[in-house]
Amino acid sequence: MATMKKFVLIIAVFITFYALEILGSEPFKIKTITRNLQYPWGMVFIDDQTALVTEKTGKIKQITLNTGKQTTISGGPEVVVVGQGGLLDIVKHPLFDQNQLLYFSYSKQIGQQNTTAVAKGQLHRNEIKNIHDILITNATSQGGHHFGSRLAFDKNGLLYVTVGERADRKRAQLLGSHAGKVLRIRDNGAIPNNNPFINKANAKPEIFTLGHRNPQGLVYDAESDRMWVHEHGPKGGDEVNLLKAGVNYGWPVITYGKEYSGFKITDKTHHPNMAQPAWQWTPSIAPSGILIITGPQFPEWRGDLLVGALKFRLLSHLSMNQETVTSEKRYLKHLKERIRAIKMGPKGNIYLLTDSAKGRLIKLSPASK
Repeated sequence: MATMKKFVLIIAVFITFYALEILGSEPFKIKTITRNLQYPWGMVFIDDQTALVTEKTGKIKQITLNTGKQTTISGGPEVVVVGQGGLLDIVKHPLFDQNQLLYFSYSKQIGQQNTTAVAKGQLHRNEIKNIHDILITNATSQGGHHFGSRLAFDKNGLLYVTVGERADRKRAQLLGSHAGKVLRIRDNGAIPNNNPFINKANAKPEIFTLGHRNPQGLVYDAESDRMWVHEHGPKGGDEVNLLKAGVNYGWPVITYGKEYSGFKITDKTHHPNMAQPAWQWTPSIAPSGILIITGPQFPEWRGDLLVGALKFRLLSHLSMNQETVTSEKRYLKHLKERIRAIKMGPKGNIYLLTDSAKGRLIKLSPASK
């Protein structure tokens, strides 16, 4: 019996030490703010104590950060939940403190098909009022794949919208289609007069860039006036790209990925008229959510990118030198959680949404503080 107790004690010490090694190697303190979110997808902070979270099923949850209390917000867009579609991203207007305007991307039913759309509404306490569409894309399909769709405003108050190619590859290269594009519109849905294809015959004037597969990460770097996007590749070839007006990012003409069966999609990874990614993952990590690190909490990482991963269930840290990714480190593998969204929150802490029927909102703060 004494020998057995000694053996159990040794195993317990080993497990404790191993757990501390895992946690000690992470630069974060990890705190779960709330649980049981049903496939959360996007989030936005409306003040220092409050986040709004979208659930793919169509609900909008208000989360009180210091208590984790959840309150359902009524009045969001009417979504069709199909495959990867549902209620997707949420952003606030740059002048939200004055106008209380919120923007939602979602999958919308059009007859027997569905597409990516953007709606705008005004927050009044626990209700979204005056909700209406400002963009309904022509990326229609009966399927439930590759809607995108992230949203971000730039310094000029222009709204960028990512749209997947709806698993119809050729549409990513067609300027008459919104599918496989990043779009740019005004806050009321109007077309900016300096969009790159506004004067091109048969081109959709909302298009800002083309040649994307399924972009589920978008973030604006206000300090350098740069917009970053990432997208899912097929089997390999996930990409991070710096958005530049009118640029073709290649899908499916060039790619580092393969068919899920393992066969080649194309022999080409380069084309003289198509951009190379700033970073690519092969094998695929299935990226979702991206942020620029700012604020006082992680000064040594300022200007770097963090990317969530669904397939590999981790957080990828991309070190940056201006527009160049210099290295990658991977964290939070021990959580074994699909990371759907990532945002800088109040006081410079980092917040994650985990993707499951019992999803969590998690806060990351520096381990050393």
